[in-house]
Amino acid sequence: MGRPFANLGNSEKHSRSTSSAPKSGMFAEIKNDLIAMAGEFIGTILFLLFALGAVQTANANTSANLTQSDDQSGTEPTGSDSNKLLTYYYISAAFGLSLFATASIFYRFTGSIFNPSVSLALCLIGAIKPVRFILVSLAQMVGAIVASAILDGLTPGPLAVNVGLGLGTNRTQGLFIEMFTTACLVLSVLMLAAEKHLLTPFAPLGFGFTLFIVMLFSTAFTGGAVNTARAFGPACIQGFQDYHWIYWLGPTLGALLATAFYVFLKEVHYWRITPGQDSTDVSESPSVQPVTSRMSRNSRDQVRADNAV
Repeated sequence: MGRPFANLGNSEKHSRSTSSAPKSGMFAEIKNDLIAMAGEFIGTILFLLFALGAVQTANANTSANLTQSDDQSGTEPTGSDSNKLLTYYYISAAFGLSLFATASIFYRFTGSIFNPSVSLALCLIGAIKPVRFILVSLAQMVGAIVASAILDGLTPGPLAVNVGLGLGTNRTQGLFIEMFTTACLVLSVLMLAAEKHLLTPFAPLGFGFTLFIVMLFSTAFTGGAVNTARAFGPACIQGFQDYHWIYWLGPTLGALLATAFYVFLKEVHYWRITPGQDSTDVSESPSVQPVTSRMSRNSRDQVRADNAV
């Protein structure tokens, strides 16, 4: 390190350096928190702009088909169930790919993948401090509103990307669907990014695939929020349902559930259960010599028995 007070006397240099060091560290930490906040804000905008853009595209296309069908025959288009399944797949894939792309850019210095529930889990395990948790969560919520507003201005027609219960799903069912799907996503972040191992550099790919698979399940029933910011942003533009609270409570409970399971795994030293699981050293591969030797010995014994007969 340099000597910033080299021209001062020893006593004055000591007093000024000791008083300025904590301030320097504090300001550096605030600076890092603000950079992370800015990254989460921009990243959330990009993630949701492209993901929600796919939802808007799917819903606009469905509405156009329904309108055309009504003009022609006044009945529902043929194969509507298949079209719905394809739409669910399209939306789920769009969210997964958007998360993969944007997390690949931002997670290295923000780490929260644009989701307050993930931020909460990282705070609870000590990966980020409470101040950063508050800042990045605020950035995620505001970023979601901005992304929804931009999408509303860029696309024709009314915005149609809000989440909602479907297929007769009641509020309790929706709450627990959001809880379990969010828990799965949060756990993927904890095990792929918070835990350091050979797969950590590929964590964004794991995030994207996890979001894709949980949305394949939840999109038809809850709209597949899995993220309070994703539900909150569009609702600020389109309006809030009276059950909007499930998209706050469900993901929060999911984050707590995933965190509890992660802490349990750490307490039981999960890495000792299958040691060497991440190793690429060929010498740690299972030895098959005892098995082949036993098989050869059994074969020789069988030959001797046959000859004796």
